Amino acid sequence: MRIAITGSNGQLGLALRKTLAAHALMNIDLPEHDITNLESITEAVRLFAPEVIIHTAAITDVDGCERNPELAYRVNVLGTRNMAVAAQQCGAPMVYISTDYVFDGAQEAPYWELDTANPQSVYARTKWLGEEQTRQLLQRFYVVRVAWLYGAGPRNFVRTVLRLAQERDAISMVTDESGSPTYAQDVAEALVRLIAQPAYGTYQLPNAGVCSRYDWAAEILQLAGLTERVNLIPSENYPRAARVPKHVEMRNFAAAELGITMRPWREALRDYMAQEGLLQHG
Repeated sequence: MRIAITGSNGQLGLALRKTLAAHALMNIDLPEHDITNLESITEAVRLFAPEVIIHTAAITDVDGCERNPELAYRVNVLGTRNMAVAAQQCGAPMVYISTDYVFDGAQEAPYWELDTANPQSVYARTKWLGEEQTRQLLQRFYVVRVAWLYGAGPRNFVRTVLRLAQERDAISMVTDESGSPTYAQDVAEALVRLIAQPAYGTYQLPNAGVCSRYDWAAEILQLAGLTERVNLIPSENYPRAARVPKHVEMRNFAAAELGITMRPWREALRDYMAQEGLLQHG
C-alpha cells in the first residue's frame, strides 16, 4: 500500500514509519514539505499518489498555541484543510489525528465519540476545527482522538520526568488534571488495523484507564527505580497560558466494535520504558 504520513518525524509519525515499514511511504515533514503551502503540498502528494493519508502533523505545544494563535491556526486548521484537499485530488481517505482536549473536562463520566465538543484553548479549538474541516471536505475519513501521547524521541513527558529526577531533589506535579497516557506505538498498530477496513467515522484510541499527572510521574519514577532519590510533591495549581480540561476519560466504543481495543496505560508504559532501556532492571 502507498501511504503518506504527515508529521513523520514526530512521536506518532516515527511509530507509524516503524509499523508500516513494509509499505511504500511518503514521509511529510519540515523542511522538505510544508503542509501550510497548498500548492506545493498538493502537488507533492499528487505525484506520490497515496492510497491513504495519515495526518499527524500539528502544533501540539498547548501553551505555545495560546501565545501564537495565528501559527496554531495556520498549521492545525489550514494545514489540515490542505491535506484534505490533497486527499480529494488523489481520491484517498485521510486519517486525522485529534485530541482529548476537544472536550472541556467538566463531566466525570467518560466521553463517547459523538459527545459534544467544547474546546477551552487555542490548541483545542484549532484541533476541533481540523476535525470539522476533515468532515466537511471528505466523505472517506477517520477522525482519531488520542490523549497524552508519548513515544520514541528525545522529548516527551516520560523523559522529562526522568531528566528532572536527575537534576532535582524534588519534583512538583499537578494532581488536578487527569487523562490517559497513551503510547504512540499502540496507536500506530491500532491505526494499521483501522485503515484496513473502510469503516469511516470518528474514533477514540487512548490507552485504557485514567490517572493524574502526579500519578503518571509516580509510576515512571517507580519503574525507573528512582523513588528513593527524588521527592515527588503534589501540586493543585500550575500556572499556564492555556486553559486545559481537568478530567477527560475517552470511551473507546466505535473502534472496540471493530475489535480494536487499547491495553491499560501502565502496561504500555512499562513496555515503552523497557524498549528505551529506562526500566530499573532492563
